[in-house]
Amino acid sequence: MVSKSQISFIKSLHQKKYRKENGIFIIEGIKSIEEFIQSNYQVHSIYYLAQYQSLLTALPTNIKLFEINNAELDKISTLQTPQGILALVHLPKPTVLNTATLKNAFTLVLDGVQDPGNMGTIIRTADWFGFNQIICSHNCVEVYNPKTVQATMGSLSRINIFYEELPLVLKDINLPIFGAVLDGKSMYKTDWGKEGLVILGNEGQGITPEVIKLITNPVTIPRTGSAESLNVAISAAILCADISRNLQK
Repeated sequence: MVSKSQISFIKSLHQKKYRKENGIFIIEGIKSIEEFIQSNYQVHSIYYLAQYQSLLTALPTNIKLFEINNAELDKISTLQTPQGILALVHLPKPTVLNTATLKNAFTLVLDGVQDPGNMGTIIRTADWFGFNQIICSHNCVEVYNPKTVQATMGSLSRINIFYEELPLVLKDINLPIFGAVLDGKSMYKTDWGKEGLVILGNEGQGITPEVIKLITNPVTIPRTGSAESLNVAISAAILCADISRNLQK
């Protein structure tokens, strides 16, 4: 049983303002919760239906546990079909991007990605292909948005995310800067090398002019059909797959 004030507090975390104010965000589903428990994130508390109790063994003692009923879960969940278990997790302390960590690796750079589902899918894709960091422009969707967190399926617990002024960061980077554009070089003919930044733009507007002029290697995914454009998350997956394939040669 949880109090009305607890329910009110958790519901407030559906909004970015209160997530930032309280330093806590929501994750749902047993798999994602397990991923965050095993990560460097600090889990604050877990709210669960009775059938999940047997899964909550050997947890760190600082995690508070609350058994709830379906009606209470419906009130606090961000999902239309709640998954039976929900956790509150502390936001990590802000960290400064160390550009030295960009060397000898590939890093995704997102310029104005707005859709939470796209952001979450990109994070999950980066995790699949071993991209450990993502740099976002300040106008990208917040990664702790519940829809984004849900779409990452736990991968958010392993990826370092930085929000930066992209032009300021990119102008001082001594690395290849690849940019996904319509008129670039075919990715099949691109020499990816062993390191670089890979920029993807806003769902409707693409990469901003200030960032485009800093691209050293414009790249395109060749079109053989009639579709006008590709979803940004799909584009990220295709480019990551091609980079991964080249690294394994």
